[in-house]
Amino acid sequence: AWVSSLSMGMVFFCSPIVSIFTDLFGCRKVAVTGAAVGLVGLLSSSFVSTIEPLYFTYGILFACGCSFAYQPSLVILGHYFKKRLGLVNGIVTAGSSLFTVSLPFLLRVLIDSVDLCNTLRVLCILMFVLFLAGFTYKPLVPNTKDQEGGKKGKFKLPPAKKICNFSVFKVLSYRIWAFGIPAALFGYFVPYVHLMNHVKDRFGDSVPEEVLLLCLGITSGVGRLIFGRVADYIPGAKKIYLQVASFFFIGLMSMMIPLCNVFGALVAVCLFMGLFDGCFICIMAPIAFELVGAQDVSQAIGFLLGLMSVPMTVGPPIAGLLRDKLGTYDVAFYLAGVPPLIGGAILCFIPWVHERQKLKERAKPVDGETTEKMLENECTWVLDSREKPVKELDSGC
Repeated sequence: AWVSSLSMGMVFFCSPIVSIFTDLFGCRKVAVTGAAVGLVGLLSSSFVSTIEPLYFTYGILFACGCSFAYQPSLVILGHYFKKRLGLVNGIVTAGSSLFTVSLPFLLRVLIDSVDLCNTLRVLCILMFVLFLAGFTYKPLVPNTKDQEGGKKGKFKLPPAKKICNFSVFKVLSYRIWAFGIPAALFGYFVPYVHLMNHVKDRFGDSVPEEVLLLCLGITSGVGRLIFGRVADYIPGAKKIYLQVASFFFIGLMSMMIPLCNVFGALVAVCLFMGLFDGCFICIMAPIAFELVGAQDVSQAIGFLLGLMSVPMTVGPPIAGLLRDKLGTYDVAFYLAGVPPLIGGAILCFIPWVHERQKLKERAKPVDGETTEKMLENECTWVLDSREKPVKELDSGC
């Protein structure tokens, strides 16, 4: 359990570092290097016979490689798509839902037939495909390396301010977003971690709990496709209202889990939860592009994912402690629904703040142009007033 928990935490914890490397060296080099490191970590894990080395080979090396390969796949989309960026993100992120549904069954068959070590070696094929896919990333927005040294010049390490681009936090709407989402995630992943144990406590072994994972995975993929397309029709920062709706419904569904005394009702809750989970994930990158622009989006996403690692790691263990103290998951699920509601309420302010920022930026050049036009009109009026008496004298003669 600690190995998998460390692996998930490292994927998000490394995100700010990945964003810096993406800005310095570009999406292609970072993605290819990350996939290669992940491949080495996964392959070396297949030769390990004790649990201790797995903390490094799988929990750190493989997870860091996945982090370096994952984030450029989101950033590169904004280089090629703008009008249909939401739909593209929905299609790309729907792939994870497809594997969420199919991979558990494949892994069970592989482990039963060829054992765990050979299963890890088979999974190395997927990492090799990811390695090859990284070579197709051709960035259209210049990175920091090109801007500092030029295409033919030697690479010079840019100033620290450009390496760690904390200027994104000067954007008030981004600050609200970057702290509102982690606030919502303290309870967001509790159902995903503890739902299976809750089903065993409530219904025993008489129900197929794998059906719930299928419902979450399938509807999450459908939600990413649907809401990704819907986001393309919503202008500017108003896309954030889709995330607000997703947090509201996920918080509500979390609170409804303890109320489901029939397994069919629990299936319905998981269907809705998966649908809005897909909504939350697929529009993350389009919102980042709207708030900070294409040039700063890499580190904007990186800082956000890094902040997300804290609630993702802390929330589920707290729910587990509550279950140990109270003997049931009911209170844990009720409390897990509160942070998404609070986080969603915080995000509601972003469109208003973002529009005010835009108006202030537009007002500066507009005021300058207005002043210039007023001066021009004044000069024209003076010249006309001087010319009129002259013309009257000429006409009188």
